[in-house]
Amino acid sequence: MIRLTPDEARRYMVGQCGLAATVHPPGRAGVRALLAARRCIQLDPIDRIGTNADLVAMARVDGLAKGDVHHHLEGRAFEHFAKMRCLLPARLFPTYRARAAARPEWLVGARARRLPDGALERVRAEVAERGPLTPGDMADHGRVRSIDWGQWKGTGKASTMALRVLAIRCRLVVRGRRRGSHLYDLPERALPVGALSAPPPVSSEAELIDRVEAAGLLPEVSGPWWAAVKHTRTDGTVDRLLGIGALERVVVDGGRRTYLAPGGFRDRAFPQPDDRMRILGPLDPLLWYRPLVEHAFGFEYLWEVYKPAAQRRWGYYVCPLLHRGRLVGRFEGRWVDGALRVERRWVDDADRFDERAFAAAIERHAEGLGRAPAEPEGPPGDGISAGR
Repeated sequence: MIRLTPDEARRYMVGQCGLAATVHPPGRAGVRALLAARRCIQLDPIDRIGTNADLVAMARVDGLAKGDVHHHLEGRAFEHFAKMRCLLPARLFPTYRARAAARPEWLVGARARRLPDGALERVRAEVAERGPLTPGDMADHGRVRSIDWGQWKGTGKASTMALRVLAIRCRLVVRGRRRGSHLYDLPERALPVGALSAPPPVSSEAELIDRVEAAGLLPEVSGPWWAAVKHTRTDGTVDRLLGIGALERVVVDGGRRTYLAPGGFRDRAFPQPDDRMRILGPLDPLLWYRPLVEHAFGFEYLWEVYKPAAQRRWGYYVCPLLHRGRLVGRFEGRWVDGALRVERRWVDDADRFDERAFAAAIERHAEGLGRAPAEPEGPPGDGISAGR
């Protein structure tokens, strides 16, 4: 068991999550480097000052506009469930496809049973013939009884429900966005041939290491951070990786929770925190496990978007502020009439809060929100099958 002080845990997490300094190139190359480094980018559709994916990228990569994450990764990533719904590297598609039929999560079977006979094949054939398509582009395939999941409302359109089932089963992929809607296509058209013809799926060991690398410190307690790799908690994978030193077990002084860290993590070199204040998305990897955030940073954070207004302590869509390796405050903003409006702000230590850094962060973020998004580059150059 490795023991870290809260300060050591904080410094490691900031560096491991790519937030100490800007290390990726600007624009398209930086977004692709970001996905490779982070392993996944969590998605959420709410857009007050950009979606969560926009915020994750804009905190780490310069020269981005809202929507650029999807544009720059089209043809190199797909959407599926990792830590909830995420953008994932194309290299993981064979693993997801191989396991799709055996996964009971996300109500796939229940949805499929509500569809009319033959609906899945008809919808897939339409995408093959006319795609890529959004749900709004689809022909009318009838109505179904919707299935709600948690806070998410289901659909009564058979075509939309079929698209979701086909994507979870990896018979279609969500390859990006069009006018804010999921864009569905055949894997053969959307992903590199190399991803489709990859050798046997990624091992459980590699999957778990990916998740630990993404989290920095992965809590061993059950939760959404284990979602797509929860089989590794009970099949001996954790013990095997601990036994060979590929993972290390960590406890942070003053707490009893244990975490998994990459083997040799204490030897990693990260840049010193720069002077840039960063606006973090509510689902940024640094914030995945809120008890660790509170313990290591002394910063209590709740994402209150699903709470009734009367029960919110701060607000609807409040974003933490990271400066010089510390969480120094939070603010709620809104993009209105071409300007980023700061509606409310909370500062943890008014005497040490850097007003110029905050003003620069707001100006930089507003510039990105006001910039025209890039056009998709198109399929990657390592070959795409045109087969329908």
